[in-house]
Amino acid sequence: MDKPLLETTDITLSFGATRALAGITLQVAAGETVAIMGPSGSGKSTLLNCLSGVLVPDTGTVYMHGQPISRFSDKDRSHLRLNRFGFVFQDGQLIPELPARENVALPLMLTGTPRSTAFLTADGTLGRLGIGDLAGRLPGNMSGGQAQRVAIARALAGNPEVIFADEPTGALDQASGHEVIQLLTTTVRMTGAALVLVTHDVNVARWCSRIIEIRDGIVHSDRRLDVKEAL
Repeated sequence: MDKPLLETTDITLSFGATRALAGITLQVAAGETVAIMGPSGSGKSTLLNCLSGVLVPDTGTVYMHGQPISRFSDKDRSHLRLNRFGFVFQDGQLIPELPARENVALPLMLTGTPRSTAFLTADGTLGRLGIGDLAGRLPGNMSGGQAQRVAIARALAGNPEVIFADEPTGALDQASGHEVIQLLTTTVRMTGAALVLVTHDVNVARWCSRIIEIRDGIVHSDRRLDVKEAL
């Protein structure tokens, strides 16, 4: 069987006397959409940050394509995040002084893509997501749902292998949240990227093909949704 895209082996991580992860082993396949759920303080965001190389576990290892990325240097993990991962955050984290086109193009330019090429890619990505009309608009002149759509475009523009999303609908009303999670999961499936999503909302999680529940820093349950359950 092919190696998983992402894999953890018994990872632990503590913050002082608080143990956030108490030994987690899991695998994520290419093209899979995974929701990580759990109560506040359960370790779900910490797990996401370990998978994406933002945090390094105290013990255990995180692998990507069989390579131990948690043992990489800070520089190499930063390079990995910029070139092979995409991120969507709860508040979007768009740069307020830049219009949508430049927000989407910026990560591409940071990897060495010429400005003109990055702008063409940004316009194409915004257009494919149905928000080409937002290209020249500043984040302050967008609704929350529009800003999150631009954030999704930014995450997808570099054709990443994995999209990491931390409560991407948490700051949105129900209708906007529904539209955003539908766009995110549908588009990720079309690109073939994997999606690892942290959420407290079961209605959001049901857009994924698999739900992992974390409690007290360990995996409490891990189940795949059948067609009838998934939205």
